[in-house]
Amino acid sequence: MVAAVRAGASLRAVARRFAVSLRTVQVWVARARGQRLDRVEWRSRPRGRRIAVNRTPRPVESRILRLRHQLRTTDVLGEFGAAAIHRALAPRLCPSVRTIGRILARHGVLDRQRRVRRPPPPPGWYLPAVAQRTQELDLFDVIEDLKLADGPLIDVLTGVALHGGLPTAWPLPRATTSHILPCLTTHWRGVGLPGFAQFDNDTRFQGAHQHRDVFGRVVRYCLGLGVTPVFVPPREFGLQNPIEQFNGLYQAKVWHRFHFPTLRALQTHTTAYVQARRQRLAPRIGSAPTRRPWPLRWRPPTHLPRGEVIYIRRTNERGEVRLLGQTWRADPHWCHRLVRVEVDLRRAELRCFTLRRSAPESQPLVAVRPYRYPRGDLEA
Repeated sequence: MVAAVRAGASLRAVARRFAVSLRTVQVWVARARGQRLDRVEWRSRPRGRRIAVNRTPRPVESRILRLRHQLRTTDVLGEFGAAAIHRALAPRLCPSVRTIGRILARHGVLDRQRRVRRPPPPPGWYLPAVAQRTQELDLFDVIEDLKLADGPLIDVLTGVALHGGLPTAWPLPRATTSHILPCLTTHWRGVGLPGFAQFDNDTRFQGAHQHRDVFGRVVRYCLGLGVTPVFVPPREFGLQNPIEQFNGLYQAKVWHRFHFPTLRALQTHTTAYVQARRQRLAPRIGSAPTRRPWPLRWRPPTHLPRGEVIYIRRTNERGEVRLLGQTWRADPHWCHRLVRVEVDLRRAELRCFTLRRSAPESQPLVAVRPYRYPRGDLEA
């Protein structure tokens, strides 16, 4: 543009030729005035002076940098930040702490605190068979007190597979144990049995908490099918993430999107949503660990079957855990940390393993305690 103007073309003609405004041509012509084109500084410059009027003088900046280096190597307290430099400078040469911080940042001498990022543990890391993808883990939970329009409060029993992501949901008038067991039967008859089933500490799943040595109907049901029940604290970080994520997804994509006048309408739409969700996740479901088929001629157990029940707990200040209405000593040196407690009804013993997320493959056995089921309904 400048060359065309210097060749004799008018400013307006050059603006039309290059499809720019007249003001743009005027700016570039003014910048190149009196200079050869190969010597013109074409890069854009900010408005104002090259050096701010209120900028700290360079000698003061140099003194601040030297003082920082001196404090870093000689200060007894080991403090060499902006506040320490502000205290050490002479009052007449003392900028504010904020100004000193900006000077240090401009010269790139701030010590950045680097966050230590560790790789996350594998899914189901607290159960070795699940972490190695040899067994599937089904997680179940209850969404409570959803209000139908001009109707009663209802519950929704939800479930999801850890590896395959296989979802399921049942809107129920009330999620009692008597309603939960038929839902588990329908689900596992259709898709097969997992190796483990995970629940929180709700009495509907675990059984009554006010008595000792209580195994609820859901525990007996799982043991009768050869499925190991696992109970985890509901507020423990990460253990319930898959089912909590599905609960949020169900409420966002089903409950909050449509108006359901009756429970039947919600059940119909939930069935359609679960089927569509399974089709969406078909490749992931197909790559999950193999499930066992439903046993032929199976009947609910009348006695407590022999098997294992797993509890994930956090120890107290004395390295003890509370389960089955009793306090068990795990490890006095493992306080306020996670443990996996396996109640083995076959061997009549209780085994305790320590857990750490930073080293999920290391789960040493720290305690073995004898445990005999005191009631008379244990399967022979």
